[in-house]
Amino acid sequence: MKAMGIDYGLKRIGIAFSDESPFTVYHTKNEESDLNYLVSLVNQNKVDEIVCGLPLNTKGEEGEIAHKTREFMAKLKTLTQIEPVFVDERMTSVLAEEYLAEREKDWRKRKEKLDAVSASLILQDYLDNKRR
Repeated sequence: MKAMGIDYGLKRIGIAFSDESPFTVYHTKNEESDLNYLVSLVNQNKVDEIVCGLPLNTKGEEGEIAHKTREFMAKLKTLTQIEPVFVDERMTSVLAEEYLAEREKDWRKRKEKLDAVSASLILQDYLDNKRR
């Protein structure tokens, strides 16, 4: 079974796979192009499971970005026939930044990798909890 982790954002989408280190950061263009790109990754990599970070506020409630994330993922589900699994991503960006800060001093270089590392952490959290 191969899983794909997604850190969805309006400008960038972080992508990771269960059998690799962080994969890439995709810079969004428009919804159709973004969906087509993700569908092609799902097909090329024979993905069975999609795990997406859900941005909740500090109270654990869904706001506007969480709703946009759910809407986008619903469209991806229609195209791939894979039901997405959502994972609370509240601390993911902070952890990803700490991880990258230890390895890269230049903020601009870290920023380019941040979403992919976040997607990797989202996926790893899901897989760790699934094994328990």
